[in-house]
Amino acid sequence: MDYFTALRVFLRSTQIQSFSGVAVELGMEVSTVSRHIGRLEADLGVALFNRTTRGLHLTEAGALLQERASRILSDLENAREEVALHNASPRGVLRINVPSAFGRLHIMPHMAEFLAAFPEICVDVTLTDTTVDLIESGTDVAIRIGALPDSTLVAKRLTGQSRRLVGSPEYIKQAGLPLKPEDLLHHNCLFFTVQPGRAWYYRPLRKPAASFEKLLVSGVLKANDSEALLEATLSNMGLTLLPNWLIGKHLQDERLIRVLPDFEWALAPGPERAIWAVYPPKKVVPPKVKSFIQFIAGRFKEPTYWEKT
Repeated sequence: MDYFTALRVFLRSTQIQSFSGVAVELGMEVSTVSRHIGRLEADLGVALFNRTTRGLHLTEAGALLQERASRILSDLENAREEVALHNASPRGVLRINVPSAFGRLHIMPHMAEFLAAFPEICVDVTLTDTTVDLIESGTDVAIRIGALPDSTLVAKRLTGQSRRLVGSPEYIKQAGLPLKPEDLLHHNCLFFTVQPGRAWYYRPLRKPAASFEKLLVSGVLKANDSEALLEATLSNMGLTLLPNWLIGKHLQDERLIRVLPDFEWALAPGPERAIWAVYPPKKVVPPKVKSFIQFIAGRFKEPTYWEKT
């Protein structure tokens, strides 16, 4: 008896609950499927299914075999993949999911160099600010920004992410330069639509272990997009908290000025905010995924190029 084939037929039968359905899927005769199950039952000396007109139902022994066989075949598949990929070069279609603004600014500009280094890879990039299910969408690797929720995904930290309180030179000339956090109460502050309430949080950079203080500020504009708030800030409309990776060039060009730079700022207190590469859990990481993560991590070495003001 081909035990591994028999176990595969058995496991698909537990999922489809129909020998005829398994036969169609695996390209077998129904009699062949039945014969595999019969030989397993004869070898084990137990019935694996109760057969009724409504379909197949696992017996207690069948449920036990299902649990063990699933692990066995999963380990076999992982072993085959690991051996096959041991000396494999990065190749194939690499599907990447990345937040829109970050992708335009810090992923796409590196693509030519990446593809030149790995000519057997083709890249399919999706720019979206919606968090997608990587497994359901067939995504190989995604870039996520912020605090990661608990997940079964594997995550590699690429670099830190922080927010800067900024304003345009013209706005600050007109409204005055805040010298302490409480001065923000007299300024027009620009908000994110998704931000809970109108609170900003701060703590001294020299005290990274200190708790964040809460400051309720006000303003006449809010938007659901970082780039929109950036444009509003450049248009002299007020002060806002923007990601460091978004505003580096504007700080270098002095189109924006950091305000209260001795403080760390956040939209909400919580765990570390960072830029991450995440991918589905596998015992063997495909070479195309590993090569991309190593490549892009090398471009984001700290201090990152957008922090060099």
